[in-house]
Formats: sequence, C-alpha cells, structure tokens
Amino acid sequence: MPEHSESTPASVPEGAQQAGDAHDALRKWSWTERCVWTERMLTALDTNNVKGGKWFRLIDKVYAPRTLAAAFKKVKANGGAAGVDHQTIAMFEHGLDTNLGRLSEMLRTQRYGPQAIRRVYIPKPGRSEERPLGIPTVRDRVVQTALRSVIEPIFERGFAEQSYGFRPNRGCKGALRRVEQLLKQGYVWVVDADLKSYFDTIPHDRLMRRIEQKVADGRVLSLIEAFLNQDVMETAKGWDPDADRGRGTPQGAVISPLLSNAYLDPLDHLMVEQGIEMVRYADDFVILCPNERDAIRALGLVRQWVETNGLTLHPDKTRLVDTSRGDGFEFLGYRFQHGRHWPTRRSLLRLKDAIRAKTRRTHGHSLRVIIADVNRTTRGWFEYYKHCRPTRFAKLDAWIRMRLRSILRRRHHGRGRGRGSDHQRWPNAYFAECGLFSMRTAWTTASQPARR
Repeated sequence: MPEHSESTPASVPEGAQQAGDAHDALRKWSWTERCVWTERMLTALDTNNVKGGKWFRLIDKVYAPRTLAAAFKKVKANGGAAGVDHQTIAMFEHGLDTNLGRLSEMLRTQRYGPQAIRRVYIPKPGRSEERPLGIPTVRDRVVQTALRSVIEPIFERGFAEQSYGFRPNRGCKGALRRVEQLLKQGYVWVVDADLKSYFDTIPHDRLMRRIEQKVADGRVLSLIEAFLNQDVMETAKGWDPDADRGRGTPQGAVISPLLSNAYLDPLDHLMVEQGIEMVRYADDFVILCPNERDAIRALGLVRQWVETNGLTLHPDKTRLVDTSRGDGFEFLGYRFQHGRHWPTRRSLLRLKDAIRAKTRRTHGHSLRVIIADVNRTTRGWFEYYKHCRPTRFAKLDAWIRMRLRSILRRRHHGRGRGRGSDHQRWPNAYFAECGLFSMRTAWTTASQPARR
C-alpha cells in the first residue's frame, strides 16, 4: 500500500479537555464509538482544538481489539452475503477471537490488504437497467466499519446542515420535511439535479486531497486508498480488467457513504455561501428557489462545480421545474406536485415486487407465516409513506388480499387470481384475524388525535 508522510506526532493537545465542557461534548456526540472517542478527544473535536485542524495517529485506534470487536457487532447486525472468499458472518464468528486478533496484528504490522470485491447486479424497479452492488468480504467489512468509527466524527463535525444522507441522527424524513417546508414558503422553482454514475466516477486523487485536509495519519490514508483500489470480481465474468482504479467508490462498501459525503461537502458549503437552499441525500439533491432567475443561477453554479470536480450532471435527468404551474418532481421516493406528495411509480413497483416474491401461489408455508413475512415489508413501507392520502393505502391493501386469496384459491384446487365468491369465502375480516397488517387501518389510527 502507498505510504503517506506523517510529520506531526500529537493527535490531541493535552489541554483539550475543559472543565464542564466534556459532558456537553459527550451528549452531542453520543452516537460515536466510546471505545474509540474518549472525553478528551470529543472535547477537542467539539472545539476544533487540534493542531492545524488535522488528526494524527489514528491507526492504533483502528486496529485496537475493542474497536474491531465493536465493528464486528455492527457487521453482524447489518447482515449481508459472503464475499469472494465465501466466508459468511457465521463462519467468521465461529473463530471470532482468532479472526479479530489476526486482523489486529495484520493492521498493526502493515501486512493487511483488502481482498477483492464481489460485484453483483440488482434490478432497478420500473427500469430495464441494473445497478451494480459491491460486496466486500466479512473481514474487510469489519475493518471498514472500524475505520469509519474512527474517522467519521472528524468529518461529521464540518458537514453542512442540508446534507441528510448516511449521517448519524439524520435521514430521508428530515430531508423530505425540509423540501416540504421550502415549498410552502414559496420556493416554487426547483433544480431537479442528477449526478451521472456518481459513486463510479469520484476521482480518487481529488477525494484523497479532501481526506488529507482533516486526516494526517499516513497509514490511515494508505488504508483508505487500498479500499478505493480493490480488485473487482464479476459474479459471472470473473475478474474485471476494465475496472477504473483511479475513480469510484463501490456501492455496498461500508466506507463509501462517508467518502461520498466528504467529496460533495464543498458543494454543500458553496450553496450555503451563495444563499441557495439545497437539500441533499448522498448523490440525490434538489435546489429550491423563489424564482426562475435564482434557479437558473443555481444550476449554473452547480454545473460549474460539478465539471471542475470531475463529475457529470445527467443531461436527461437534470432540469428546472416550476411547481407553481403544476409541474412536479421526484425526490427520495416521493412525487411532489400540486402542493401534495405521494409515492413514486418506482416506489410502488418496488413494493409490489417484494410482495409478489412473498406471495407466490405455490408458497408452501402456512397462511399465517406468509402474512407475518408480508407484514415485515408493508409495515416498513407504511412508516415511510404514512403521510400520503389514505386512498393509496386502501388500494394496496386490496391488492395484497387478492394475492393471498389467490394462494388460498390454488390450495382449494382453483385457478387464477382470487376473485368473485372468494371475497365471501375469505372476507377482509378473515385476513385481519390472521394478523394481516392493514395500511388503511394504520393510517386511520395514526390520524386520530391522541387522547389525553
């Protein structure tokens, strides 16, 4: 792995901890990994009391046994498939102490190198194209998780307010609320922007310069570079000789969301400095303006920044939208139009595809088992879209019951979809008794004022 110079020995000044301030910092940074971030470090982070604004000597925190053990717990909780070495999470856990000890020693002695990424392709709902997904090995996911727990707070401190994606205590709902607030405040002109193949085109050299502005530990920088330059194994094609070693960060890698946020952070701050309202979730963002002139100016600034930083705006998916005239736009699974918002067509297709996979007519499990599996999908979907109009939920409920009636119809030697007399044979109340989650009922319950 390439080496970087490390010129300053101290990581945190001795006087960083101030009386009474440490506890405030701990509360603010409660999401950080406590086995990594001590009170003194958190206070230095909170006050930016580090020499030159850069953090040194971080690698010992990455390979610390406690850090790796905490990282494995997160990897296990997230689940996921095996990588190119075919080692599952359960297999890694079987010899956990030995495996973590070996990782720690390899990192400490600079003998660790990441294995290749296994690339698979997953379909995009409503499209003929597929999205590439990189699956690192379990051991590499553990190291990346440990690395992220060490460096994430350093970058999180300076991230802009309008960035919501893959950040602690932030998410889609906050981004959507902000978009709705701005629309109601009269920001009716929208720059609906799309970065073409963003994760695959981030220039490594420019990205590393961003990282080096805050991290000065040469071994940590070398570790990040090694992850950026992993070999790629195509599931069906073997090794990918055309993989661009100088660009991109694999979707699916633990460290990728943090690195992608770090690369776009200057764009966030440029918009703030220019007084422009942007809402960004990873590479998906919209800019809301009060008039057409400001929207054109904002698009020009974004286009110039993107081109300067080695990225590309999608020519067909980037446009100006005047919502005051009834035009609409999509953001994070919602369609915004006519002062309302509802699930996009792709979101509905994604839900229906998931339900179809769980309600095949040849399904061999009991109806209650099938319903419990369906509920896990519909509860999560409803939680995200519960502020939509109830008519959409009623139609989806009816469609799901039709799928279940079709299963029962087949089991009684019938053919085709559940229809006609099946509604009397297995009424809606029957499925409610079997525990089927009703989105329409859940919406009604959630809409009722709380009793005192």
